[in-house]
Amino acid sequence: MYPEGFQKIINDLKLLPGVGEKTAVRYAFSLLKMNEEKTTEIAEDLINLKNNITSCEICGCMCENNVCKYCNNEQNDSKIICVVEKQKDVFVFEKSGMYNCKYHVLGGLISPMDGINPEDLSINKLLKRVEKEKIEEIILALRPGIEGSTTSLYIKKILELNKNIKITQIAQGIPIGADIDCLDDLTIELALENRNEMV
Repeated sequence: MYPEGFQKIINDLKLLPGVGEKTAVRYAFSLLKMNEEKTTEIAEDLINLKNNITSCEICGCMCENNVCKYCNNEQNDSKIICVVEKQKDVFVFEKSGMYNCKYHVLGGLISPMDGINPEDLSINKLLKRVEKEKIEEIILALRPGIEGSTTSLYIKKILELNKNIKITQIAQGIPIGADIDCLDDLTIELALENRNEMV
């Protein structure tokens, strides 16, 4: 129906989460109306996004260099690591402004049905950090549900070998199955404030 190039942009936009046919068409027409300078800038930003954004070699968070701003912060000598499922979760917790802690991104949750096993996540890297950085507390801030609970219990079992580590998890007032990045700042703050020691 549409010219081939226009339809291709629609199809590309539909690859984004939450973007259906009508929204993709609306976005495509908006891009078409923009001046050439702006569309060129957007195209270059997308290329730079793929070329320059990488994962922190220490914690796994998103960054533009080898080490993210949280790990590179010399003033952050926190002995607490907040363990999260994905990169986006780090920014949710940071936005709450509640805690001055370090982070560790697992890159997923244990889910044998989906073929995701402990060795597929950055759990071993977490264990090395605990020892190297002399961490005193681990906050498990994972998505409630079977996968989140399985992952939390697995990490807890391994960390229990080190008796000096306090293991806590965020309060379970967070709805079951809810993604961390969908929660408001107050919910995040309360979850951190009311975190429980894992038993």
